[in-house]
Amino acid sequence: MTFNNHLAEVYIPDNAKKGATVYLALAAHQDDIEIMAADGILKAFNDKNGSFVAVVTTDGAGSARDGIYKNFSDADMMKIRRVEQKKAAVVGEYETLYLLNYQSSAVKSPNNIAITEDYVKILKKHKPYAVYTHNLLDKHDTHLGVVTKAVKAVRRLPKKDRPQKMYGCEVWRGLDWLSDSEKAAFDLSSNENMLAALLGVFDSQITGGKRYDLATQGRRLANATYSESHSIDTAKSITYALDLTPLITDDKADIIDFALSKIETFKKDAASKLDRVLNI
Repeated sequence: MTFNNHLAEVYIPDNAKKGATVYLALAAHQDDIEIMAADGILKAFNDKNGSFVAVVTTDGAGSARDGIYKNFSDADMMKIRRVEQKKAAVVGEYETLYLLNYQSSAVKSPNNIAITEDYVKILKKHKPYAVYTHNLLDKHDTHLGVVTKAVKAVRRLPKKDRPQKMYGCEVWRGLDWLSDSEKAAFDLSSNENMLAALLGVFDSQITGGKRYDLATQGRRLANATYSESHSIDTAKSITYALDLTPLITDDKADIIDFALSKIETFKKDAASKLDRVLNI
């Protein structure tokens, strides 16, 4: 398979686990996948017929750095982050890891179709059952560039070849506020050690000043505890996602309108609850 970016790399771990049911993640940065697509990783890992494919779109040059990494150049960080992502692929027994190595500016550009075309090639090759990507209400512009291009890529496929499900996952914004009918809740209580190990391999971020490992585990615990107010916890770890499937079943659905409708639903729900207690 050839890609539009000649710097793209394909990595297949020695312990790659292949199966008929494919879960595929389209992410912006190294370590995003392990934060947002843990459900797909676990499903593939625990199912003898499951397989997980990871796609990292950017080169990692702009990552924050401190500590022992403080004086590392962008080129140094790009190399380190590629190595770390490959380590995660080994821990999670990914079938294939794609490192597309685009600059963030290319991902954020609405006129860049090269990335969309590369996504299409990967989707056609692996024919995933489910796709995990960033959510449309994320505050990171590069993440928004990925999810919008991901939707466009799936829409280029014949409907019979499209994934059954597509999820926009938590990274740079939590999704606990979404109405229960509009979000997917994934129980990550199994294999907690493996999920912790996946996050832990990204030392350049953790030691470099961003405790994504603790923050991610804390969010998952908070989601589990605050998911129900009147019952005991039934899960130890939960991550949420916005169900993007309607956008890949209806090509005419407007992406912005779809995203804003979730805010409108929240607005109406909040108003209704306040009205009840103010006007009894």
